[in-house]
Amino acid sequence: MDLKSGTNLDFSNTEIAFSYKSDKELKNLKWLFRLMNNGALVNFGSLVTPLALKLRLPFVKSSIKKTIFKQFVGGENLLDTQSKIDLLNKYGTQTILDFGAESKTSEEELDLVMNENIKALEFAASNNSVPVISTKITGLADNALLIKMQTESALTDDEANRKEKLLKRLDNICKRAHDLKVGIMIDAEESWMQITMDKLVDDMMACYNKNAVIVYNTFQMYRKDKLDFLKASHEKAMSNNYLLGAKLVRGAYMDKERNYATENKIPDVINPDKKSTDQMYNDGLEFCVENYKTVASVCASHNQKSNLFQANLIDQKGLDKKHPHFNFCQLLGMSDNITFNLATAGFNVAKYLPYGPLDEVIPYLIRRAKENSSVTGDMSRELSFIMSEIKRRGL
Repeated sequence: MDLKSGTNLDFSNTEIAFSYKSDKELKNLKWLFRLMNNGALVNFGSLVTPLALKLRLPFVKSSIKKTIFKQFVGGENLLDTQSKIDLLNKYGTQTILDFGAESKTSEEELDLVMNENIKALEFAASNNSVPVISTKITGLADNALLIKMQTESALTDDEANRKEKLLKRLDNICKRAHDLKVGIMIDAEESWMQITMDKLVDDMMACYNKNAVIVYNTFQMYRKDKLDFLKASHEKAMSNNYLLGAKLVRGAYMDKERNYATENKIPDVINPDKKSTDQMYNDGLEFCVENYKTVASVCASHNQKSNLFQANLIDQKGLDKKHPHFNFCQLLGMSDNITFNLATAGFNVAKYLPYGPLDEVIPYLIRRAKENSSVTGDMSRELSFIMSEIKRRGL
């Protein structure tokens, strides 16, 4: 598909993509992405950075904050995020807040994550350009408990007690979201705990999506079963008189999933190739657009063709591109060529804005660095757009 066909969208328009960056900021961006384009350097940094932070080596924290943290994270706390929220809003882009806590275990830590999510909802309610927050059930319960719940084995008294606390935490967050009329997107995880989470999110949608979509489940379309599951989820919602919230992603655990399948001698849940995943993802988008009156969907993707596919569907059907059930989102610091061109064309688009103390978001930053170290030719996709804009400006 021609990336310019069907709409006025042109994802190669770097003038729009980087209009919010000064010449100096653009040059700094070039320097940062060139570093991240060095796979060996990124792998080395991924190994030593957590240790350097733990040892409190001088200048490590300040160096990270001035570079990769500044590019991909909104701040260390909610108040820190306001300046980026305002900047994005100036360029027609909304914000999805995400507290960067992962894999917590103690009850105290899990309660803190719940309280932070509730604070984020209250903060979002005071910002017209923050319609939704994102959360992870793995930040509200111990992973081992989620895995055990999926096996349907009998829980011990302690596990049953911790399960009740999980249910209460999740309900507290979703109820507050409902009361404040702020959406909440719940992330997907690995297959060996995802069924547990799907059931929990379905229960929350049945409770809080009666009149408007508050709760969104996440559908990993690189899985063979997820298009059918998306359709089944919609059918279940219709049968039980609630609206479906569906955030569509490709998925983040392919190698992990395939290794797990091999080790446990079970069928691989991942599509056989990228082409299959791309087709399934776009089929999922089309299903959501076709059923937009009862499905609020999010094209959560950095894939240019999928973003253009959804934009074209909305345009070709003559639908209102500002309808609250049509949404796009990309991560802060990435794919600005998609985000800001969609915003300029009048679509609902948001940046996924993680925040939290540096020690909490390091795993997230390492994933972003590794993602950008994969190269196409001599330069990563992000760096190629930056270089195009530098050339356009004659810098």
